[in-house]
Amino acid sequence: MADHDVDLFVIGAGSGGVRAARIASSYGAKVMAAEEFRVGGTCVIRGCVPKKLLVYAARFAHDFEDAKGFGWSAEPTFSWQTLIANKDREITRLEAAYSSTLERFKVQVVKTRAVIEDAHTVRLATGARVHAETILIATGGWPHMGPNIPGIEHAISSNEALDLRELPKRILIQGGGYIALEFACIFAGLGSKVTVVYRGENILRGFDDDIREHLRSEMQARGITVTCGQTVDAIEQAGDEYRTTLSDGSTVAVDKVMFAIGRRPNIMGLGCENVGLSCHEHGGIEVDEYSRTSVPNIYAVGDVTNRVNLTPVAIREGHAFADTLYGGKPTKVDHANVPTAVFTEPELGVIGLTEAQAREQYPIVDVYKTSFRSMKMVLAGRATRCFMKLLVDGTTDKVVGCHIAGPEAGEMIQLVGVAFRMGATKADFDATMAVHPTIAEELVTMREKAFSYGRDARK
Repeated sequence: MADHDVDLFVIGAGSGGVRAARIASSYGAKVMAAEEFRVGGTCVIRGCVPKKLLVYAARFAHDFEDAKGFGWSAEPTFSWQTLIANKDREITRLEAAYSSTLERFKVQVVKTRAVIEDAHTVRLATGARVHAETILIATGGWPHMGPNIPGIEHAISSNEALDLRELPKRILIQGGGYIALEFACIFAGLGSKVTVVYRGENILRGFDDDIREHLRSEMQARGITVTCGQTVDAIEQAGDEYRTTLSDGSTVAVDKVMFAIGRRPNIMGLGCENVGLSCHEHGGIEVDEYSRTSVPNIYAVGDVTNRVNLTPVAIREGHAFADTLYGGKPTKVDHANVPTAVFTEPELGVIGLTEAQAREQYPIVDVYKTSFRSMKMVLAGRATRCFMKLLVDGTTDKVVGCHIAGPEAGEMIQLVGVAFRMGATKADFDATMAVHPTIAEELVTMREKAFSYGRDARK
């Protein structure tokens, strides 16, 4: 131990790195963490938290409109500058809270870039070298901008979208994943004319087909143009606007162009090649079930491993790493049945298998689903609908998939996740007393199967 300056050196003070650092320190390890930008990482500084604040802001437009059906009248005005200023103030507060936590746990933070020089040495941008018994990589992910098309320098990513000086009147977003669609709904809710361009046949690849179709229909009903089977091939600046040329030769004139076509593990210039770290084809650092890399004393957690790229997963992985190495409690992270939410409008909450996946995995699958207008929407006079779907293993009656589209779907799926962990059956859902009147009660009152089929059956 005397040969090392610290027991643990953490590269990246985001969600996973901060949790690993403070838990390791609580076990008595001497810990140093390097962060080249701001403490808190993607989620706190330029991801989940600021995005959710903008989601809340965008939803007020619908609330004001819906209020008329309940007897209220108002003529609201919106200030993008006020929203961004208030968002920035909250992010600064959270960063200070994260920094204070690390200080309280006696974790030394160096505000600089760190590069792996050898298996036990980290070189800081200041020129200093730190020798560590163990190195943890927690550098997260970074927006991928795709091929180098003409004019790509004019496109922004989700990073810049959170700090625009003005709300664009027209914006084109390329991408069909949750980041692209969340920002599409944010800008549309705040008054922008939004065009979504996606190369696939339908948005939200990897999600259940019914949920994908439901969200697309609802987004289009809200005035968002969703164009699938296309890509942006060129961006040309013309005065104060940008003319985008799509793969079919058509053009769209907008004030901003945003690319949200995915994120990649943030390993550029990290020094992985200096120690021969094994990486997947997709760029993620290869790790075992204890987050150990191909170099025995180097570990990696969070999005940089490209396992399940969600903040709570990174936190769990960071905690498990510290428990395993410093707490004497070898801990593996279960990446199955992770509940997740998509903060579009409507909001989505999902866990478990899609219908297609269930059909591949189980010989008999029972499908329950419902679509309905909530009480609020009826009085508000809006046609928007909620959608819920349960997938059940027809042999054991175990619920293997749950998909929700509607208000507070993220809150609902969190609690459904508890039932999943306990192996709940459809009979358990049926035996649960409904809370009335709520949207969530539909989860425990769906009695009639939409259909049931075997592995090779068709609807």
